[in-house]
Amino acid sequence: MTRGAQDDSGAARAGVAQAAAPPAQDCGPEPSWGSGPGAGHGAGPGTGPGSADRRDLRLSTQGLPGWLDPVVEAVRTVRPTQLSRFLPPEDGRGRQSAVLILFGEGPSGPELLLMERAGSLRSHPGQPSFPGGALDPEDGDPHTTGPLHAALREAEEETGLDPAGVQLFGVLPRLYIPVSEFVVTPVLGWWREPSPVGAVDPAETARVFTVPVSDLTDPANRATAVHPSGHLGPAFTVNDALVWGFTAGVIDRMLHFAGWERPWDRSRQVPLDWRA
Repeated sequence: MTRGAQDDSGAARAGVAQAAAPPAQDCGPEPSWGSGPGAGHGAGPGTGPGSADRRDLRLSTQGLPGWLDPVVEAVRTVRPTQLSRFLPPEDGRGRQSAVLILFGEGPSGPELLLMERAGSLRSHPGQPSFPGGALDPEDGDPHTTGPLHAALREAEEETGLDPAGVQLFGVLPRLYIPVSEFVVTPVLGWWREPSPVGAVDPAETARVFTVPVSDLTDPANRATAVHPSGHLGPAFTVNDALVWGFTAGVIDRMLHFAGWERPWDRSRQVPLDWRA
């Protein structure tokens, strides 16, 4: 599918409104991409059509639409403990990885790019997620530009996204997923020049889709996911999908700190099955 960029029209088009601060929500107990490092399989960075020039890759907030201003401010000011209690081990343990949180603008206004894992997979079948995965050696230093390269590379391999049309504008604090030992860097981007996207490998990915921010902020689409382990976390019921775990946790915190969150019923629970 192809998303056409539209004129700036402010946060009102996203159907967002400020709300009182809720208790912090953890960013889920499990990673949402493939079953291990390098889950995506495709052309490496700089080898596919439209691949971004690795030498020119950098963060920039110039020319972003005005409705992204609250997100830019949240990225600048948010502290790691405001996102999750699970932070990277001080001894440096953990598998370095990155996800791409890609904002675009479609017919319904601001939106996010997500993908859904294939239902045949043993790990997290059918679970929606951001594009992403483990850093490869060629991505570079995990403490500088490595996560930027990895986020774009994985997005290209998994969704067919043209990295040349993405403007990276921020990085959230690194988070830790204890059960898998992933150290995750969320990389934020603006889909400045939209390109066609879809499931590159159907054995890994069932579909690639966008979700309007207005749907994510709609209280009717919010719930609390109940994991079989007893873990509670935010969830979203959008586009015939249940978004939960790490992905839902990051979205929940972004909506809150951008001032877009609307009051919702936290007592509405959605149980997850044993395969979650």
